[in-house]
Amino acid sequence: MEKNDKKVIRSWAFFDWANSAYNLVITSTIFPAYYTIITTTREHGDQVEFFGHTFTNTALSNYALSVAYLIMVLLMPVLSSIADYRGNKKAFMQFFTYLGGLACIGLYFFKLETLEFGVICFAVAAMGYIGGIVFNNSYLPEIATPEQQDRVSAKGYAYGYVGSVILQLVCFVFVLKPELFGITDASFPARLSFLLVGLWWIIFAQIPFRKLPSGSRNHAAISRSKVKSGFQELAKVWQQLKHIGFLKKYLFAFFFYSMGVQTIMLAAAGFGEKTLHLGTSKLIAVILIIQLVAIAGAVLMSYFARKIGNVNVLIWVVLIWIGACFCAYFINNEFQFYGLAAVVGLIMGGIQSLSRSTYSKFMPAETPDTASFFSFYDVTEKLAIVIGLFSFAFIEELTGSMRNSIIALASFFVIGLVFLLLLRKQEPDVEPAAE
Repeated sequence: MEKNDKKVIRSWAFFDWANSAYNLVITSTIFPAYYTIITTTREHGDQVEFFGHTFTNTALSNYALSVAYLIMVLLMPVLSSIADYRGNKKAFMQFFTYLGGLACIGLYFFKLETLEFGVICFAVAAMGYIGGIVFNNSYLPEIATPEQQDRVSAKGYAYGYVGSVILQLVCFVFVLKPELFGITDASFPARLSFLLVGLWWIIFAQIPFRKLPSGSRNHAAISRSKVKSGFQELAKVWQQLKHIGFLKKYLFAFFFYSMGVQTIMLAAAGFGEKTLHLGTSKLIAVILIIQLVAIAGAVLMSYFARKIGNVNVLIWVVLIWIGACFCAYFINNEFQFYGLAAVVGLIMGGIQSLSRSTYSKFMPAETPDTASFFSFYDVTEKLAIVIGLFSFAFIEELTGSMRNSIIALASFFVIGLVFLLLLRKQEPDVEPAAE
């Protein structure tokens, strides 16, 4: 297949357009607000029954997400290995897309009386999103030459942002002005939004499915060794990392501060609704602010990294994250939340973009196994999300306050900061070679 084909690249970018609506509507805005509202009752407060067990409502949703991420951490090395061997990664990409899309459609039927069904659909949608992204990302080196991959990757990010905002605004109209459409059921606008996300995801994913190559099929039976090879590749990377002290310390830093970053991203909307009672419309506005500011943050952190080095910038960003956690503990009105959201957006965009590029700079230049190194990076991040979400949920249930969970997140940032400070002494040995 010819690389740098504009039509293929445009089609590939439409996968981000298709699935980013899930991330904005389901993970960040309408679903968290809807879920918190319907699961908070006069009779039981914020306590819900899930298959006979009692949970705090927001803790339950975070537990569900952490289980979904854990399942995918265990599955993806095996599925990636099988897909590489069979040459049918597009089939896996399609499977996870339909799985996630249909789960979002299933959320249309989510009400308090169908809590178990709704939470399961919520978790399955997350699994579909994670799985689809992994296989979509693996197409990048196939459709673009190395010097074009940054540009192509950015194109996908831009498509995702535009697509998700368009659908978010459509859903916004239904949520804010239901009377314009003769809607009298208060739950219908949110449930309609979930249905639209599922349809949007599946329909627009047909564009990359038509254009992306299917791969060379290998119909030989899958042996046990092939199933094991995905984990063997990760183990092989870990053995190499033992001899690359700088990169190993960086991964420890990344692992701990990612627990905080990713958990805040996934739990922020629930905090805004449950603790500050912002409402769906204000939450949507906050998340849109965060997304806009995050783009500026990514550009700004990249500029400072060129001036003072990646590690030094990450140290300052993590320090700001620690401060943001303590500020979140004390905020008590929506205007403080807006201000904090702007700060979080700035450092969120910066830390995400800089973390990946820093890992790339610290990788040994001579290694031919870059895919395995980035697979290890991805698994590290997903494990951090599992632990972060579980800790956030457990502490909320234990103490009865999400504020205490946020303070606990600050401890993860502090541990990450310690590892980053240890890296400062070694940075000159690595940075010059990467310029």
